[in-house]
Amino acid sequence: MSQATKKPFGSWSSPIAASQIAGSVIRLSQPQWDGDNLFWIEGRPLEGGRSVIVKRNSAGKIEDVLHAPFNARTRVHEYGGGDYLVYDDTIYFSNFADQKLHVLEVGGEPKALAGGLKQRFADYSFDKTRQRVFAVMEVHGDDEHDVTNSIVSLDTKGEVTPLAEGYDFYANPRVSPDGRFACYIAWNHPNMPWDGTDLFLVELDKDARAKSICKVRGGENLSVIYPEWGADGTLYFVSDDTGYWNLYELNAENLKGDLSEDSGRHAKILYNDKREHSLPPWVFGNHSYRPLEDGSILLAANDCGMWELSLLKKNTSGGVDVEKIATPYTSFNYVGVSNDTAAMCAGSPESFNALVLVDLNTHKCTEIRATSNLAISKEHISQPETIEFKTENGKTAFAFFYKPKNKDFEGMSGELPPLIVFSHGGPTGATSNVFNLSVQYWTSRGFAIVDVNYGGSTGFGREYRERLNGNWGVVDMQDCENAARHLASEGLVDKNRMAIAGGSAGGYTTLCALTFGNVFRAGASHFGVSDLEALASDTHKFEARYLDRIVGDYPKDAAIYKARSPINHTDKLSCPIIFLQGSEDKVVPPAQSESMVEALKKKGLPVAYVLFEGEQHGFRQAQNISRALEAELYFYSRVFHFDLADKIEPVEIINADAIKEVAARH
Repeated sequence: MSQATKKPFGSWSSPIAASQIAGSVIRLSQPQWDGDNLFWIEGRPLEGGRSVIVKRNSAGKIEDVLHAPFNARTRVHEYGGGDYLVYDDTIYFSNFADQKLHVLEVGGEPKALAGGLKQRFADYSFDKTRQRVFAVMEVHGDDEHDVTNSIVSLDTKGEVTPLAEGYDFYANPRVSPDGRFACYIAWNHPNMPWDGTDLFLVELDKDARAKSICKVRGGENLSVIYPEWGADGTLYFVSDDTGYWNLYELNAENLKGDLSEDSGRHAKILYNDKREHSLPPWVFGNHSYRPLEDGSILLAANDCGMWELSLLKKNTSGGVDVEKIATPYTSFNYVGVSNDTAAMCAGSPESFNALVLVDLNTHKCTEIRATSNLAISKEHISQPETIEFKTENGKTAFAFFYKPKNKDFEGMSGELPPLIVFSHGGPTGATSNVFNLSVQYWTSRGFAIVDVNYGGSTGFGREYRERLNGNWGVVDMQDCENAARHLASEGLVDKNRMAIAGGSAGGYTTLCALTFGNVFRAGASHFGVSDLEALASDTHKFEARYLDRIVGDYPKDAAIYKARSPINHTDKLSCPIIFLQGSEDKVVPPAQSESMVEALKKKGLPVAYVLFEGEQHGFRQAQNISRALEAELYFYSRVFHFDLADKIEPVEIINADAIKEVAARH
């Protein structure tokens, strides 16, 4: 075995190129069974980010069934999800370019059925009794803020029949197996679906209109999400009555009579567990559990970022017996079942996220599609360590820590590695320890990474999630700072070379830490928020009142918005920042980045700005994903003074001659 070469951290030669990450990693989501055939969506950067519907038949043959230029992606809530539905080899899908609902007979050509840019659909459910498609409908008026949402059904000619309207938002329309009922989730501003929602049960008439209705569960401070029907007509859902998103049921026996206002009172908890049985519904179409034909339930549960798969079998005492399913995976998404086989997206610290089949009898796992086929030696892979560290107000927070790892190199004697703190988006999101090439891109070059699940993240219960209420820009920033301080105090990273990076809400945390704190010496904002007032008045409907809970009631609390907006405190900025931004981002428009860039220019601080034409909120095109990574690496090489192992296209750094002066001040 050859001896590792001593070389400064950051300048190691890595087998993981940015172009490989961009071109070799696809996105997998939304597996759906149609009999013995399995369908799913692949997001392909090499096809401009196009979302392709793929089919695997019962014999194992895999083929694309949605061909260019069609792109299965809805813009409802802007984040989309729930982009398609398959029933009896017929596919209903939203086409990204025109947002029309199309119908596709497998093997044929798509035909437009309904909708358009001003009338969008998502989150489909098929009513086999009436041969109708139920969906969330979002209608846009001439004013960009004039948006209404509702639950509707569509017949085979595309004629729309309304079912529910009047709430600000709707999700998860699901029709019972016998066609008698439909259920759905609804909520109003200023709530987000993880704050408070209502679950409704509707008895349908022959035309798919409401004959009677009852509220099963919900409230202003109770999050009820992801209802699903069992084969016997039992209604399942997830609710956080216990402080954790746990699984509940409304037994089919209680739905045999006439539907009344108090029909929902019979709903009861099925599995009381101090773990989360769901992810936050940022997008449509995700599932962490599925009822099986025999009445048992396949469940994925999240414990502080680590997932476990179980089979819940009902017992005679009214509870459930829990059979754990041992797998090599630590994360599960988009759970689907057919007979005795489950399909889901799963990943682990050692393997790419993949589409996995699980035999529910033998528990055997079979990967049928990985997000990448790139082969990386384990000797170049940094394994995550779960860390719990002290933070403000006597609390602790969580993160995954990755040490530099490359079998061919080690740092210079006495040198500690630079650190990049990753701040995830949302902010009501979470990070996991699933193998991530973007993390390994850095660690294989000699960087340490800490991926922080700051207060406000999901997967830790409602109390942890609500730490951010009224405190966005404070708690998240403090937790990121304290994660870095913890690692520096342990002698694991260089306290003078610590950076912070994040996208969207994580970009806001990044900018807050660089503006109001003094822990970091550089940062990278990926389409990050700099002006909370602008965000409150210039964002899409889904998040238009999000800040009411995590910042304050605008405009009444305008002073808080001003105080926590980095753009209003550029006098406190003192270190270099790179900004990466999509030109067509409607969630965080380019002006949010550009105003900060101008402020840093005027202060004489080193700043770089890379604008990606045609990109929206997040980068989907291969060349842009690659360029963003390399631009950030180039920027850090200049700021932290190390040579690059590979030739990278330079990024223009304005006020670059001030880098040494800025470093000296710190």
